[in-house]
Amino acid sequence: MAVFDIDDIVQALQTARQQWREVQKRSLEPGGRELPAREALADIVNTLKGVLFPMRLGPPDLRQESENFYVGHALDSALHGLMAQARLELHYRARHDQPSADDIEQRAGVAVRAFAAKLPQIRALLDSDVLAAFHGDPAAGSVDEVLLCYPGVLAMIHHRFAHELYRLGLPLLARIVAEQAHAETGIDIHPGARIGASFFIDHGTGVVIGETSVIGERVRVYQAVTLGAKRFPRDAQGHLEKGLARHPIVEDDVVIYAGATILGRVTLGRGAVIGGNVWLTQDVAPGSHVTQAVSRNEATHGGTVNMLHAATAAARSTAEAGVAR
Repeated sequence: MAVFDIDDIVQALQTARQQWREVQKRSLEPGGRELPAREALADIVNTLKGVLFPMRLGPPDLRQESENFYVGHALDSALHGLMAQARLELHYRARHDQPSADDIEQRAGVAVRAFAAKLPQIRALLDSDVLAAFHGDPAAGSVDEVLLCYPGVLAMIHHRFAHELYRLGLPLLARIVAEQAHAETGIDIHPGARIGASFFIDHGTGVVIGETSVIGERVRVYQAVTLGAKRFPRDAQGHLEKGLARHPIVEDDVVIYAGATILGRVTLGRGAVIGGNVWLTQDVAPGSHVTQAVSRNEATHGGTVNMLHAATAAARSTAEAGVAR
């Protein structure tokens, strides 16, 4: 039977933890968990999915006549769980200021009540996303199939929740919720991204949408599309400057095909179509069609053709791209 040096390993791990806490100026006082729990948030999000779509994502034995009872009970449970996680984040973020328990409770309550009030609007947005997927994919057999099966819809359910948490001053909770969908679907949407109604991600694997992206209504993107940053400015101390608008603006009714990479604070005008594997770092006029190879931009009026000398994504290095969220 194998014998392990458990005591030595435990002591070495304790030393590593203490060194980390000292370097990071963390408290060495004994106490409970400081950070929100991924497992708890996963349960909360799953419950909220059932609250929004009780007969599709709720418990399998639910009957329609019991919907309101289930929704009320599940919503109450989810919001109390969210309150507990919000308290943890707010206390963690303000730990150096030593906030009072009453202050944390008040701020958590304001944020979670505002989140709850937004749930009907989130449901309406998700209905538009589901319909966009159903109407935009000839392989979709029903709206129920779309809701139950499509990774792009799952990613948007998480994003609609995460974006609201982000907007209400709970960015860590928002990021955890977003990353849960990222892990499951391969679709990476930062919770700060602003996305309009009727958004459809077809197939979805490898899609990256950065924090300051702004996406209009009725936009469709395919797998491996990146809306990323072109460069990362640094301050006088050499640190990355955070919070700058560094990702694309995509106006209404734009289609972006598989593998396209759009970097920087550029604007894709309304109704533009971006072809597969195109690499763009400049604005695109409304109604344009940009295709790979010579990246041809065909204006919809006057029959003029402008040549955009853009190379494909395959010809650019990852280091130059600086793609980040």
